[in-house]
Amino acid sequence: MPPYSYRVRSMKKLLLLATIAAGLAYAGAKWHLHSRVSESMDQLVLMTSPFATISYAGVRSTFGGELTVEKLNIEFNDFGDPLTIDRVGIATDGFFSLLKLNDLTSMQGSSMPDYFGFIVENVRIPADADYYQTMFAMLDEADAREVPDDPALTCAGQYGLSPSFLEELGYTEQVFSLRFSIERDGGGILMHVESSTDDMWEATLDMQVDGDIAPGQLVAGRYRPRMKSMRLEYTDRSLNERIHKNCARRGLSDEEIITAQIETFKQVGLENGIEFDDYVLSPYVEFLKGKDTLVITADPREPIALSQIDLYKPSDVPALLQLEASAH
Repeated sequence: MPPYSYRVRSMKKLLLLATIAAGLAYAGAKWHLHSRVSESMDQLVLMTSPFATISYAGVRSTFGGELTVEKLNIEFNDFGDPLTIDRVGIATDGFFSLLKLNDLTSMQGSSMPDYFGFIVENVRIPADADYYQTMFAMLDEADAREVPDDPALTCAGQYGLSPSFLEELGYTEQVFSLRFSIERDGGGILMHVESSTDDMWEATLDMQVDGDIAPGQLVAGRYRPRMKSMRLEYTDRSLNERIHKNCARRGLSDEEIITAQIETFKQVGLENGIEFDDYVLSPYVEFLKGKDTLVITADPREPIALSQIDLYKPSDVPALLQLEASAH
């Protein structure tokens, strides 16, 4: 039998060789993955060339399962201002899931993976960007929206963050980020969303959905989720304060400002088929008066098909969903 020291040296060599082999395999797989994504990006750049010029710094992946395209710059042919994005891509439960990229991106297979998500980080839109002004005007026209004559509703932003409204509030740009994921959770699905706009607001949404998601349903637009529970946490990062100061400069009292913000909040609910009751409105008033965070929860007695919400009277929906709120 070889001496002990020889066996130890042999074992170290085997471990070293195995580590080198694993590193080479990982590097090779990573290079192959990045090459495929780069080819797809180059095809996208070519396809969009009649409308926009797109450039990017490169492709990045992590062993934890993220795959992103870095530093995108988009110049629209009909506009002068660029749109920049720090990174955009997908998130999976590990690097080896990324190697199944074809299945993930084409929604092949009979069911969704255990974990899958999207990443959009730092989308920078100047407040006075010409494409943003055009987009906002198109939305107004499509929705037949008119700026209200009521100065309180105008300064409370009931009709959205228009370029002129952003300027009034002191914002020079919007820097938006989003993370969305779908994860198997027992007998259902957990949908998780994190979104934010720098120095404005941030929100986290967790929704438990009954049943599974079939890729074919998503592709065909036939997926109808049945919500088991929901929790939305919204934190103000300066928007409320800026709105309050903007309205005060127009001569409105504190009471008039809060009333206008409540009416704006109610309008958002009605646009989604919900007439908020006092269980939500009272905490929202506390939120407007100085609390940083508003939490809204839904806990229906049985799973509710979200596509059928509009079949109920808006005033009945809060009880149906058992909506509650709290301010912190």
